Amino acid sequence: MLDRRVAGDVPAKHHIVHRDGDGALFWEHCLTRKGFDGAYTILYHQHRPHEWQAVGSAPRDAGTPETPEGLRRRHFRTQDVTGPGGTSLASRRVLLANDDVAIGFATPDVADAHYTSHADADTLVFVQHGTGTLRSVFGDLRYGPLDYVAVPKGVVHRFVPDAGVPQRHLVIEGHDLGLLRQWRNEVGQLRMDAPYGHRDFRRPDFAGPVDEGIRHVDVVRDATVHTFATRHNPLDAVGWDGTVYPWVFPMLAFQPRAGLVHLPPDWHGTFSVRGALICSFVPRVVDFHPSAIPCPYPHSSVDCDEVLFYVQGNFTSRKGVGPGSVSYHPYGVPHGPHPGALEASIGSTRTDEVAVMLDTFKPLRPTRHAASVEDPGYHDSFHA
Repeated sequence: MLDRRVAGDVPAKHHIVHRDGDGALFWEHCLTRKGFDGAYTILYHQHRPHEWQAVGSAPRDAGTPETPEGLRRRHFRTQDVTGPGGTSLASRRVLLANDDVAIGFATPDVADAHYTSHADADTLVFVQHGTGTLRSVFGDLRYGPLDYVAVPKGVVHRFVPDAGVPQRHLVIEGHDLGLLRQWRNEVGQLRMDAPYGHRDFRRPDFAGPVDEGIRHVDVVRDATVHTFATRHNPLDAVGWDGTVYPWVFPMLAFQPRAGLVHLPPDWHGTFSVRGALICSFVPRVVDFHPSAIPCPYPHSSVDCDEVLFYVQGNFTSRKGVGPGSVSYHPYGVPHGPHPGALEASIGSTRTDEVAVMLDTFKPLRPTRHAASVEDPGYHDSFHA
């Protein structure tokens, strides 16, 4: 949640009569979190928003995690993923998952034919390549390369990729997606020393009801896609007021830190979901002690699994990875730079790497989709 926004036609107070120019009553619709104790948004619809008729359901390919053969550092090459295409949801292939998060990759090539409402998780899409629009009951949001696109659970939406533009998306599904608490002051405003500001985020462009002729909503719940038919246009809101809505954050708007010596990954912390920290590594100056070693040191983070999605730039600590690579370092096994990287980094003054990192507190399990693009020699590549 970012901040409170008001858009369109809303009454002076919530839970009171609100009518259109002909005297018809607008329907108030509350989208709440944590029961009624958390963040919420109130929407005002032209029609009853809850007249949904069940049509059917189908299993979702959520990539059931498998127990890998042996504990080892792993490397998955999403750059080798050539399909399957389809919609944003249909093209997602989960690579790693636990009870808190699912980390996957999507290659959508068509717009969603139905609207989607994810009932199990908030969704954070990182756009490696592609442009398009996230359309929701809150309005339109344009996205492009190196954008994070956040969709709170329960929001009726669809992804509309621009025609003919290849799309490659990292997709993180988790609970309670939000900004880090330490970057807010006591009134909820982002602090002046935060690595981002309120102006960095893009909110939906609301223009009132938008009728695309679509009358179906797919609800994702318990690894199943449940399809409902709606009597009226689901995007018929005339206004809304609240803190729950989709947003876009351009990754390069993140303001990185530099220190006298190497700073831990927490300083790159950008978002959180339950059980995981999401970090953004962007071009920056590096450590400025005259004897600093800028390359990350070997470490045993015995409480976290680490996942790194390489986006672009020169990844000085790793060999054999490139844009689209996903490295997975499970806790219990020390990890660090490849041979020669530590010495080679001495004297460097900046880095141009761009990457997304997740630290998860529950162990992740690779799926069969991850196994299909795995680099089998990665673990042993750390031998000098």
